[in-house]
Amino acid sequence: MHLEWNKLKTPGYLEIGLAVILIITMAGIGGWKQHQNKVLEKEKEIIRQAEEENKKAKDKQQNANNKTESVSENDVQETIAEGQYPIMGTSPVTAEQLVSYFKSAGVSYPSEELGEGGADSIETFATMYCEEAAAEGVRPEVAFVQTMKETGWLQFGGDVSVNQFNFAGLGTTGGGVPGNSYPDVRTGIRAQIQHLKAYASTEPLNQACVDERYEYVLKGCAPYVEWLGQKENPAGTGWATAEKYGYSIVSMIGKM
Repeated sequence: MHLEWNKLKTPGYLEIGLAVILIITMAGIGGWKQHQNKVLEKEKEIIRQAEEENKKAKDKQQNANNKTESVSENDVQETIAEGQYPIMGTSPVTAEQLVSYFKSAGVSYPSEELGEGGADSIETFATMYCEEAAAEGVRPEVAFVQTMKETGWLQFGGDVSVNQFNFAGLGTTGGGVPGNSYPDVRTGIRAQIQHLKAYASTEPLNQACVDERYEYVLKGCAPYVEWLGQKENPAGTGWATAEKYGYSIVSMIGKM
């Protein structure tokens, strides 16, 4: 009887098994919690990295926007140095600088002839270039310097006469062909700038088209001044056939 009681008091296999299961379960719960904590930490790290990358991307975009919005003379000179001078864009060049540039050539402004077209002074002439260029998003110095090149500093003497108000040889083909004529100075300037925009951009004009040859230009084929020369244009569709035509304009701008 005494032995049977002892047997009943001794833990059996069932009790031992339950104890083992309890220990394993508790250990498992602790391990699962540790695992979950590691997962949460990993997720937090991924989110943190994503936020950092997003912030870097936003900062990079903002810097690009700021660079585009704040163009300085150094930006223009850097563009010249790289050999890729864009026709479109904002510019720090003022009408006063255009006037000074013209006067540096030491020639007389044809006030009487151009006065009949609404620009009796170089100051008025330069202001018109700035206004018309801004209206289409073209850099004024590009159009102005092109005019100085095409007209011999407004002295003309070629196939185009001063009273045509054609400042970039639009429509001329050589051999005495006079090209297009315009009713006044501003219209002639506007036609030239619209023609430049046709070469430099695929964007539509902002003002009514006065350039009779606008539709014939492959839009956006010459975004850079250097590409205005057919020999230097990758597609061979530049403004003029003269060798280094666009490069000579860039060189003149650099001296402004």
